[in-house]
Amino acid sequence: MTATSAISFTHDVLERFLRYVVIDTQSDPASPTCPSTAKQKDLGALLARELQELGLADAHLDEHGYVYATIPATSDKHVPVICFCSHMDTSPDCSGADVKPQIVRNYRGGDIVLPADKTQIIRVRDNPALADQIGHDIVTTDGTTLLGADNKAGIAEIMDAARFLIANPDIRHGTIKILFTPDEEIGRGVDKVDLKKLAADFAYTMDGETAGHIEDETFSADAAVISITGVAAHPGFAKGKMEHAIKIAAAIVERLPKDTCSPETTEGRQGFLHPTGISGSLEQATLSLIVRDFTAEGLQEKEALLQSIVNDVLASYPHSTASIAITEQYRNMKQVIDRHPHGVDYAIEAIRRAGLTPVRGSIRGGTDGSRLSFMGLPCPNIFAGEHAFHGRTEWVSVQDMEKAAETIVHLAMIWEERSA
Repeated sequence: MTATSAISFTHDVLERFLRYVVIDTQSDPASPTCPSTAKQKDLGALLARELQELGLADAHLDEHGYVYATIPATSDKHVPVICFCSHMDTSPDCSGADVKPQIVRNYRGGDIVLPADKTQIIRVRDNPALADQIGHDIVTTDGTTLLGADNKAGIAEIMDAARFLIANPDIRHGTIKILFTPDEEIGRGVDKVDLKKLAADFAYTMDGETAGHIEDETFSADAAVISITGVAAHPGFAKGKMEHAIKIAAAIVERLPKDTCSPETTEGRQGFLHPTGISGSLEQATLSLIVRDFTAEGLQEKEALLQSIVNDVLASYPHSTASIAITEQYRNMKQVIDRHPHGVDYAIEAIRRAGLTPVRGSIRGGTDGSRLSFMGLPCPNIFAGEHAFHGRTEWVSVQDMEKAAETIVHLAMIWEERSA
C-alpha cells in the first residue's frame, strides 16, 4: 500500500479500552518492588495474551511487569526499528479500583454530571477541550474513581493499531516494537526495561492529551528531601528549650512562594517547588518536595531558593539543624530529541495524514520517554486523547482514540517511505 492509497480504517479501540480500565493497576510509591503492585501484572498478562492471539509469537510479560512484542516488517527496505510505548499503571492520587466506565454518546455540549456522585462534574469552564468534542462519544467514570485513560487509552490505541497492521500486511512498514511499562506514575517506569531486548532505534510514548498534539519537551525534575532535627523537651518544662521539628517543617512550607513557583500559580514554561509529604515527631521531621523546570538553570535557582528558605527558618531555631538531599529524577528530553528531528517531523506528518492539525508543544510533567531518551532511545510523546487525568472527572473521546491509532499506522508507513 502506497502513501497515497486510501486506508479504510476499522477500530476496536473502545472495546479494548473498556476491557482494560476495569483492571485495577494503581501503582504504589511506598513499595520497593518492581512492579510496585502485583495487580499491574494482571493487565500485563492480558495484553501479552491478546498480542499472542494477534499472532505476535514473541509477546510476553516479564518478571518485572513489562510487556514486549514485535510486529514483523512487511518491507524489504532497511527501516529503523520504531517502538510504541504506554504505561499500564494508574495514579496513586485517586482510586483505580472498581472503575465503572460510562459513555456519553454524541456529546452535544455542556457540563457532564457523573451519575454515582453528582458533585463530580466535568465542567466546560475547566475543560476547554470539550468545545472540540461536539458529536463525539465521551467516556467518563461514574464519579467514584479515576478512569485510567492515563494511560490505558494509549495502550488501547497501540493494540488497535497492531491489530490493524497485522490484518493488513499490504501496508508496508519496518519492524515495530511494542512496550507496555509499569510504575510510570511513580517515576519508575523504565527502571527495569531491557533496551537490548527491545532493540529499537526510535520510540514514541502514546501518553499525551489533546488530539493532534506532539510533545518533544518535558520538565526537568528533581526530588528534594529536607531532614530536620529539632530539640526535644518535656512539654511541661519546654520554655526556652524545645525546638519542634514538625513546626520547623511547617514554617518552611509557609515560607514557600504563594503567588509564584507553585503548581497552582504557574503555567506554560514556568516551573515550581511543590511539597509532597511531611512526617515526623517533636525531634525529627522530614519534608519532601518535587522541583520542576524546563532548564537545569531553573532547577538550580529553585533549589537555591529552597536552601535560603531553610536557612531563614533555622535562624529562629538556633539549636536545630536541617539538611537538603537533592535527587535527580529526569531531564528535559528535548536535549536528546533535538538531535533526531526527523522522528518528530514524521510524527507531525502522520498526525496530518490522520486528518488533524499538528500542534507541537511541551509537557508540564514527564513521561517514560524522558528517561528513555537519556538512556539512548529518543522518545517524543504523541497524544492519546486523555483529559483531566489523576482525578474522578477524567475523560477521553472515542474518536480521539481512533485518530491516535490511525496516527500510529501512518507513522509506521512514513518511516518505511522515508527509508532507503
